[in-house]
Amino acid sequence: MVDFPKLDVLAIAAHRDDTEIICGGTIIKMIDLGYKAGILDLTAGESGSRGDAQTRGKEADCAAKVMKLSFRHNLNLPDAGLFLTQENALSAADIIRKTKPEMVIIPYGIQRHPDHTTAGEIGYRACFLAGLGKIPLDGEPHRPRKIYYSCSFLEVKPTFVVDISEQFECKCEAVACYKSQFENQINQREVYPPAKNVFEFMEIQNRRYGYMIGAKYGEAFIQKEMLAVDDLLKLSGKSI
Repeated sequence: MVDFPKLDVLAIAAHRDDTEIICGGTIIKMIDLGYKAGILDLTAGESGSRGDAQTRGKEADCAAKVMKLSFRHNLNLPDAGLFLTQENALSAADIIRKTKPEMVIIPYGIQRHPDHTTAGEIGYRACFLAGLGKIPLDGEPHRPRKIYYSCSFLEVKPTFVVDISEQFECKCEAVACYKSQFENQINQREVYPPAKNVFEFMEIQNRRYGYMIGAKYGEAFIQKEMLAVDDLLKLSGKSI
């Protein structure tokens, strides 16, 4: 039986390892700050060229322990066959109702892998549906207060960058759990250019985002919703 704790942060992604690579440092940082964070993987990754669903499940459990997640769950939707349907969105909305996160992180925009794009669409619709009182779901309606879009490694200008300098090493340890995907893979240039492997890729890109804010490493996000500000001087940021 799955335990559904009350979360502060929930990241929704298509595959096991997506969250770790794209915004794992931010999730770890939120946990370091005392918040409860979790990951909802939409598919088991059974259609991937490397590994299998069972192996990737064990690797995801390893990464969850490294990151000290309070929750991780998989909806087992079809890998490489992920589509925005009401049924799929309701399945994700059910998890949102059960964990009641204040903040949800979803993938941004059109991406190389169609499942990544669709995961963002499903996540966004799920956040809306979870707050409707008459929708066919158990539990009380709940709508996350904030939605942030992870955009690291995309050629878009982020709204803000999170300093993950202290969390970068732990992020790499979490990604390293996925041995079936990244260990002894000598040619991944077509997936992670210009680096030879995912760890070089993260080093290059997270340093790039860190440079934008005067930090060693960073992860990038977009905020679409209007930001309410009471005191401008309390906003973090540096002049360029």
